Amino acid sequence: MLVKDVMHSPVLTVSEELSLQEAHDLMYANRVRHLPVLREGRLVGVITDRDVRLACSPLAKGTAASPGTPVARVMSRPVITADPLDPVEEAARTMRTRKIGCLPVLEDDQLAGIVTGIDLLDALLKLTGVEKPSGRLELRLPDEPGQLALLTGYLADQGVNVHSLLTYPEDALTVRSVLRVNTQNTRALAEELRQQGLEVLWPPEKPWV
Repeated sequence: MLVKDVMHSPVLTVSEELSLQEAHDLMYANRVRHLPVLREGRLVGVITDRDVRLACSPLAKGTAASPGTPVARVMSRPVITADPLDPVEEAARTMRTRKIGCLPVLEDDQLAGIVTGIDLLDALLKLTGVEKPSGRLELRLPDEPGQLALLTGYLADQGVNVHSLLTYPEDALTVRSVLRVNTQNTRALAEELRQQGLEVLWPPEKPWV
């Protein structure tokens, strides 16, 4: 999944001259938290609802800004951006590393869209397949070639379709694999997998009390 698959386009934008009050009202009316700031069609900054609140707060460092202050005085710059063809996981890593809530998306130096933390959460839901009726399996597998093939091969032999499969390294020797499958009777399936010698973490062997 790429940024272009989850970004919002067209984007609501503002000019540098817009006041903080006007920016606040625009965000409230459109239920958005981030506004790219343009100068002659070029991206020069981003103003957020948090920027407005902090700038106008009596607790602001120095003198609090007035509601009539232009957004250019408060906006964040330079702007961290994404490309439409960036993988969503790279966008997520950038936002997490930089501790920012959005990435304007540039294509040929022109604003093409914007992706936010909520968009990335929506992408995660799609990638995990949780939006479709399904059951969840989680296994610990040796980090060796062929282990996933053995697992998915066994599921295929049982007529079980895998909607999604995510893996991540647990340590130097093992990986966690989380699957969404087309059956909600995962407890019986988990027991069958255990009988095949696989370490199933979810569902647990005994129901919770």
